Amino acid sequence: MRVVVALGGNALVKRGETPDAALQRANVDRAVRSLAPLAEKHELIVTHGNGPQVGVLSLESVNDPNLTRPYPLDTIGAETQGMIGYWMLQALQNALPGRQVMAMINQTLVSAVDPAFENPTKFVGQVYDRDEAEKLAAEYGWTVRQDGDRWRRVVPSPRPQRVIETRLIRELVRLGTVVVCAGGGGIPVFRNDVGQLEGVEAVIDKDRTASVLAESMDADALLVLTDVPRVMRHFGTPRQEEITHTTPHELRAEDFPAGSMGPKVEAVASFVERTGDMAAIGLLDQCERILEGTAGTIVTPNATWPLASTL
Repeated sequence: MRVVVALGGNALVKRGETPDAALQRANVDRAVRSLAPLAEKHELIVTHGNGPQVGVLSLESVNDPNLTRPYPLDTIGAETQGMIGYWMLQALQNALPGRQVMAMINQTLVSAVDPAFENPTKFVGQVYDRDEAEKLAAEYGWTVRQDGDRWRRVVPSPRPQRVIETRLIRELVRLGTVVVCAGGGGIPVFRNDVGQLEGVEAVIDKDRTASVLAESMDADALLVLTDVPRVMRHFGTPRQEEITHTTPHELRAEDFPAGSMGPKVEAVASFVERTGDMAAIGLLDQCERILEGTAGTIVTPNATWPLASTL
């Protein structure tokens, strides 16, 4: 099987943790221990979040007295792709001796007139209490919004249209390579009036990019791995219940938060609708069971999924 995995940013930095390099590398090692069995049995393509890292580097850039202007978000996205890609590359190589692994810097095409540029919604960076968040917003021109019981910076999140380097990723997978790519949703770029690519100040949702990439790669399964075991219906109410097996139509009938579960649900539902294949949302350390259909929220056209070993 060809499997695309979208790792949540919490695989690298848990909520409330200080995002220092040693801690993140330890978290990457733990993540790879869960992913390695998939790579031994299947063709594996891994994407990852970068929200906490983008936030940290953005703040460092703003505060650097040697810069006349802070680095734009597309450049910081490239920095984080390289940094996290290196950690994941090395961890996968150590876990899969003899297997070829490639970490790539990727661009993702967006529309220059996407309405997201007028309505920032994507959370990046660390969490703050309200007073501190509003102080930073006033000082640096940020937009901040509430994220749970804390506050974070939000930036534009345009819809991904295509990963620019898709053909190269496909060729690497064909050769048996484990590919780490499209980190943080990819570097957002658009085509200007003469057809050339230019970076744009935004962060793309990595789950939506993973969905687009999985479709273009003819993947058999898309796994969105996060810090919850299953999608919850009526979350936070007395009627709360886990969703085990479902369809895109049933998922779209529910109401999920736009800043957290909403994009994940949209990503898996869109992939299943467009391909007729399987997608799922669940815990990283249960990824093998998720692929077998015994853990996570499994999304298919008819709400069933056979054991992967029978395919």
